[in-house]
Amino acid sequence: MTLDHGDPGDAPSVPRPLAPLLNPARPSAAEEARTVAAATNTATLASLAEDGSPWASLVTYGLSDGQPVLCVSRLAEHGRNLAGDPRASLAIVAPNPPADPLAGTRITLSGVVERPVGVEAVAAREAHLAAVPAARTYIDYSDFSVWVLRVRRVRWVGGYGRMDSASAEHYAAAEPDPVAPVAAPAIAHLNDDHADALLEIARALGGYPDSTEASCERADRYGLDLRVVTPRGVARTRVGYAAPIGSIGQLREATVELARRSRPE
Repeated sequence: MTLDHGDPGDAPSVPRPLAPLLNPARPSAAEEARTVAAATNTATLASLAEDGSPWASLVTYGLSDGQPVLCVSRLAEHGRNLAGDPRASLAIVAPNPPADPLAGTRITLSGVVERPVGVEAVAAREAHLAAVPAARTYIDYSDFSVWVLRVRRVRWVGGYGRMDSASAEHYAAAEPDPVAPVAAPAIAHLNDDHADALLEIARALGGYPDSTEASCERADRYGLDLRVVTPRGVARTRVGYAAPIGSIGQLREATVELARRSRPE
Protein backbone atom coordinates (compact mmCIF):
# COMPACT_ATOMS: atom_id res chain seq x y z
CA MET A 1 0.00 0.00 0.00
CA THR A 2 1.39 3.39 -0.95
CA LEU A 3 1.50 5.60 2.14
CA ASP A 4 3.11 8.79 0.86
CA HIS A 5 3.88 10.82 -2.24
CA GLY A 6 7.63 10.94 -1.77
CA ASP A 7 9.82 13.94 -0.95
CA PRO A 8 7.62 16.80 0.31
CA GLY A 9 10.24 19.40 -0.53
CA ASP A 10 9.89 22.43 1.73
CA ALA A 11 6.45 21.42 2.97
CA PRO A 12 6.03 20.49 6.66
CA SER A 13 6.93 16.85 7.23
CA VAL A 14 4.71 14.38 9.07
CA PRO A 15 6.31 13.15 12.29
CA ARG A 16 7.30 9.50 12.13
CA PRO A 17 6.43 6.99 14.86
CA LEU A 18 8.95 6.82 17.69
CA ALA A 19 8.05 3.21 18.55
CA PRO A 20 6.83 0.19 16.57
CA LEU A 21 3.12 -0.04 15.73
CA LEU A 22 2.18 -3.17 17.62
CA ASN A 23 -0.64 -4.19 15.27
CA PRO A 24 -1.25 -1.97 12.22
CA ALA A 25 -3.81 -4.37 10.69
CA ARG A 26 -6.12 -2.65 8.23
CA PRO A 27 -8.44 -3.62 5.35
CA SER A 28 -6.85 -4.55 2.05
CA ALA A 29 -7.35 -2.35 -1.01
CA ALA A 30 -9.85 -4.92 -2.30
CA GLU A 31 -11.86 -4.79 0.94
CA GLU A 32 -11.76 -0.99 0.92
CA ALA A 33 -13.03 -0.95 -2.65
CA ARG A 34 -15.86 -3.39 -1.93
CA THR A 35 -16.87 -1.25 1.05
CA VAL A 36 -17.03 1.94 -1.02
CA ALA A 37 -18.90 0.22 -3.86
CA ALA A 38 -21.51 -1.10 -1.42
CA ALA A 39 -21.95 2.25 0.34
CA THR A 40 -23.75 4.11 -2.44
CA ASN A 41 -25.64 3.63 -5.71
CA THR A 42 -24.33 6.47 -7.89
CA ALA A 43 -21.14 6.75 -9.91
CA THR A 44 -19.54 8.55 -12.81
CA LEU A 45 -19.41 6.30 -15.86
CA ALA A 46 -16.58 6.76 -18.34
CA SER A 47 -17.42 5.36 -21.76
CA LEU A 48 -16.00 5.77 -25.25
CA ALA A 49 -17.85 7.60 -28.02
CA GLU A 50 -17.89 6.40 -31.61
CA ASP A 51 -14.92 8.63 -32.47
CA GLY A 52 -12.95 7.30 -29.49
CA SER A 53 -13.34 10.38 -27.33
CA PRO A 54 -14.07 9.88 -23.60
CA TRP A 55 -17.53 10.60 -22.24
CA ALA A 56 -18.34 10.92 -18.52
CA SER A 57 -21.88 10.76 -17.17
CA LEU A 58 -23.81 10.15 -13.96
CA VAL A 59 -25.30 6.66 -13.57
CA THR A 60 -26.90 4.54 -10.90
CA TYR A 61 -25.88 0.98 -10.18
CA GLY A 62 -26.46 -2.08 -8.04
CA LEU A 63 -24.02 -4.84 -7.17
CA SER A 64 -24.13 -8.51 -8.07
CA ASP A 65 -21.27 -10.35 -6.36
CA GLY A 66 -19.44 -7.03 -6.33
CA GLN A 67 -19.85 -6.44 -10.06
CA PRO A 68 -21.68 -3.16 -10.84
CA VAL A 69 -25.02 -3.56 -12.62
CA LEU A 70 -26.08 -0.63 -14.79
CA CYS A 71 -29.44 0.13 -16.37
CA VAL A 72 -29.04 2.59 -19.25
CA SER A 73 -31.08 3.76 -22.19
CA ARG A 74 -29.82 3.67 -25.75
CA LEU A 75 -31.37 7.13 -26.11
CA ALA A 76 -28.59 8.36 -23.79
CA GLU A 77 -25.13 8.90 -25.23
CA HIS A 78 -23.51 6.61 -22.70
CA GLY A 79 -25.98 3.86 -23.62
CA ARG A 80 -25.00 4.09 -27.26
CA ASN A 81 -21.34 4.22 -26.27
CA LEU A 82 -21.55 0.97 -24.29
CA ALA A 83 -23.31 -0.75 -27.18
CA GLY A 84 -20.52 0.32 -29.52
CA ASP A 85 -17.50 -0.27 -27.26
CA PRO A 86 -17.71 -2.37 -24.06
CA ARG A 87 -14.69 -0.77 -22.37
CA ALA A 88 -15.79 1.34 -19.42
CA SER A 89 -14.96 2.43 -15.91
CA LEU A 90 -16.83 3.73 -12.88
CA ALA A 91 -15.56 6.37 -10.46
CA ILE A 92 -17.33 6.02 -7.10
CA VAL A 93 -16.99 8.47 -4.21
CA ALA A 94 -17.69 7.33 -0.66
CA PRO A 95 -20.67 9.08 0.95
CA ASN A 96 -20.19 11.99 3.36
CA PRO A 97 -16.81 13.23 2.12
CA PRO A 98 -14.75 15.57 4.32
CA ALA A 99 -14.59 19.32 3.74
CA ASP A 100 -11.61 18.74 1.47
CA PRO A 101 -12.96 16.38 -1.22
CA LEU A 102 -9.47 15.15 -2.10
CA ALA A 103 -9.07 13.92 1.48
CA GLY A 104 -12.02 11.59 0.99
CA THR A 105 -12.20 7.99 -0.18
CA ARG A 106 -12.96 6.99 -3.75
CA ILE A 107 -12.42 4.09 -6.12
CA THR A 108 -12.21 3.41 -9.83
CA LEU A 109 -13.49 0.12 -11.23
CA SER A 110 -12.43 -0.57 -14.79
CA GLY A 111 -13.35 -3.37 -17.17
CA VAL A 112 -15.80 -4.28 -19.90
CA VAL A 113 -19.59 -4.34 -19.86
CA GLU A 114 -21.70 -7.30 -20.96
CA ARG A 115 -25.41 -7.94 -21.27
CA PRO A 116 -26.20 -10.75 -18.83
CA VAL A 117 -28.35 -13.65 -20.01
CA GLY A 118 -30.45 -16.36 -18.42
CA VAL A 119 -30.29 -16.74 -14.66
CA GLU A 120 -27.63 -14.05 -14.39
CA ALA A 121 -29.89 -11.57 -16.17
CA VAL A 122 -32.62 -12.14 -13.58
CA ALA A 123 -30.16 -11.76 -10.71
CA ALA A 124 -28.62 -8.63 -12.24
CA ARG A 125 -32.04 -7.02 -12.70
CA GLU A 126 -32.94 -7.70 -9.07
CA ALA A 127 -29.57 -6.42 -7.86
CA HIS A 128 -30.10 -3.13 -9.66
CA LEU A 129 -33.63 -2.75 -8.36
CA ALA A 130 -32.52 -3.53 -4.80
CA ALA A 131 -30.06 -0.63 -4.97
CA VAL A 132 -32.18 1.71 -7.10
CA PRO A 133 -35.89 1.10 -6.36
CA ALA A 134 -36.88 4.04 -8.60
CA ALA A 135 -35.61 2.05 -11.60
CA ARG A 136 -38.71 -0.14 -11.36
CA THR A 137 -40.61 2.55 -13.27
CA TYR A 138 -38.36 2.30 -16.35
CA ILE A 139 -36.16 -0.80 -16.24
CA ASP A 140 -38.51 -2.76 -18.52
CA TYR A 141 -38.88 -0.02 -21.17
CA SER A 142 -37.72 -1.25 -24.56
CA ASP A 143 -34.93 1.34 -24.83
CA PHE A 144 -33.35 0.39 -21.47
CA SER A 145 -30.81 -2.40 -21.06
CA VAL A 146 -29.11 -3.99 -18.07
CA TRP A 147 -25.32 -4.26 -18.25
CA VAL A 148 -22.82 -5.85 -15.88
CA LEU A 149 -19.37 -4.30 -15.59
CA ARG A 150 -16.88 -7.16 -15.49
CA VAL A 151 -14.29 -5.61 -13.23
CA ARG A 152 -10.73 -6.15 -14.43
CA ARG A 153 -8.87 -3.42 -12.57
CA VAL A 154 -9.43 -1.72 -9.21
CA ARG A 155 -7.89 1.44 -7.78
CA TRP A 156 -8.61 2.64 -4.25
CA VAL A 157 -7.66 6.06 -2.89
CA GLY A 158 -8.16 6.68 0.83
CA GLY A 159 -7.23 10.35 0.83
CA TYR A 160 -3.88 12.07 0.66
CA GLY A 161 -1.00 9.61 0.50
CA ARG A 162 -3.11 6.44 0.86
CA MET A 163 -3.76 4.49 -2.31
CA ASP A 164 -3.37 1.02 -3.74
CA SER A 165 -4.52 -1.24 -6.54
CA ALA A 166 -6.26 -4.61 -6.33
CA SER A 167 -6.67 -7.44 -8.77
CA ALA A 168 -10.05 -8.39 -10.13
CA GLU A 169 -9.75 -11.73 -8.31
CA HIS A 170 -9.04 -10.14 -4.93
CA TYR A 171 -11.85 -7.63 -5.42
CA ALA A 172 -14.34 -10.38 -6.25
CA ALA A 173 -13.31 -12.39 -3.18
CA ALA A 174 -13.41 -9.46 -0.74
CA GLU A 175 -16.33 -8.56 1.50
CA PRO A 176 -17.57 -5.04 2.37
CA ASP A 177 -16.59 -3.88 5.84
CA PRO A 178 -19.52 -4.34 8.27
CA VAL A 179 -18.28 -1.71 10.74
CA ALA A 180 -16.96 1.36 8.91
CA PRO A 181 -20.22 2.47 7.22
CA VAL A 182 -22.12 2.60 10.53
CA ALA A 183 -19.36 3.60 12.93
CA ALA A 184 -19.90 7.39 13.03
CA PRO A 185 -21.91 7.46 16.31
CA ALA A 186 -19.41 5.17 18.02
CA ILE A 187 -16.50 7.31 16.83
CA ALA A 188 -18.20 10.44 18.16
CA HIS A 189 -18.69 8.70 21.51
CA LEU A 190 -15.03 7.69 21.66
CA ASN A 191 -13.89 11.22 20.93
CA ASP A 192 -16.35 12.93 23.26
CA ASP A 193 -16.16 10.60 26.24
CA HIS A 194 -12.93 8.60 25.97
CA ALA A 195 -10.27 11.00 24.71
CA ASP A 196 -7.97 10.04 27.57
CA ALA A 197 -8.18 6.36 26.64
CA LEU A 198 -7.47 7.16 22.99
CA LEU A 199 -4.40 9.10 24.06
CA GLU A 200 -3.14 6.14 26.09
CA ILE A 201 -3.76 3.84 23.11
CA ALA A 202 -1.87 6.14 20.74
CA ARG A 203 1.09 6.37 23.14
CA ALA A 204 1.35 2.68 24.03
CA LEU A 205 0.15 0.89 20.89
CA GLY A 206 0.24 3.45 18.07
CA GLY A 207 3.92 4.31 18.03
CA TYR A 208 3.59 7.89 19.31
CA PRO A 209 4.62 7.97 23.00
CA ASP A 210 5.02 11.75 22.71
CA SER A 211 1.34 12.29 21.80
CA THR A 212 -0.41 15.10 23.63
CA GLU A 213 -3.82 14.58 21.99
CA ALA A 214 -5.49 11.74 20.12
CA SER A 215 -8.81 11.34 18.36
CA CYS A 216 -10.42 8.59 16.32
CA GLU A 217 -11.08 9.28 12.64
CA ARG A 218 -12.27 5.84 11.53
CA ALA A 219 -13.20 2.44 12.90
CA ASP A 220 -13.46 -0.71 10.78
CA ARG A 221 -13.42 -4.45 11.29
CA TYR A 222 -9.66 -4.51 11.92
CA GLY A 223 -8.96 -1.45 14.06
CA LEU A 224 -8.89 2.31 14.54
CA ASP A 225 -7.36 5.17 12.58
CA LEU A 226 -6.12 7.76 15.08
CA ARG A 227 -5.11 11.38 14.56
CA VAL A 228 -2.37 12.28 17.00
CA VAL A 229 -0.93 15.65 18.00
CA THR A 230 2.72 15.68 19.10
CA PRO A 231 5.30 18.41 19.77
CA ARG A 232 6.71 17.39 16.37
CA GLY A 233 3.44 17.98 14.51
CA VAL A 234 0.24 16.13 13.58
CA ALA A 235 0.26 12.53 12.33
CA ARG A 236 -2.06 9.59 11.71
CA THR A 237 -1.50 6.12 13.08
CA ARG A 238 -3.15 2.74 13.07
CA VAL A 239 -4.08 0.53 16.02
CA GLY A 240 -5.49 -2.92 15.31
CA TYR A 241 -7.77 -4.92 17.58
CA ALA A 242 -6.66 -8.20 19.10
CA ALA A 243 -8.78 -9.91 16.42
CA PRO A 244 -11.07 -8.69 13.62
CA ILE A 245 -14.67 -8.00 14.59
CA GLY A 246 -17.78 -8.89 12.63
CA SER A 247 -20.26 -6.19 13.59
CA ILE A 248 -20.61 -2.74 15.10
CA GLY A 249 -21.92 -4.40 18.26
CA GLN A 250 -18.44 -5.81 18.93
CA LEU A 251 -16.67 -2.45 18.64
CA ARG A 252 -17.05 -1.47 22.30
CA GLU A 253 -15.49 -4.70 23.55
CA ALA A 254 -12.63 -4.38 21.05
CA THR A 255 -11.82 -0.80 22.06
CA VAL A 256 -12.06 -1.60 25.77
CA GLU A 257 -9.50 -4.34 25.18
CA LEU A 258 -7.20 -1.85 23.43
CA ALA A 259 -7.49 0.51 26.39
CA ARG A 260 -6.66 -2.32 28.78
CA ARG A 261 -3.55 -3.28 26.80
CA SER A 262 -2.38 0.32 26.69
CA ARG A 263 -2.20 0.65 30.47
CA PRO A 264 0.99 -0.29 32.35
CA GLU A 265 0.81 -3.62 34.13
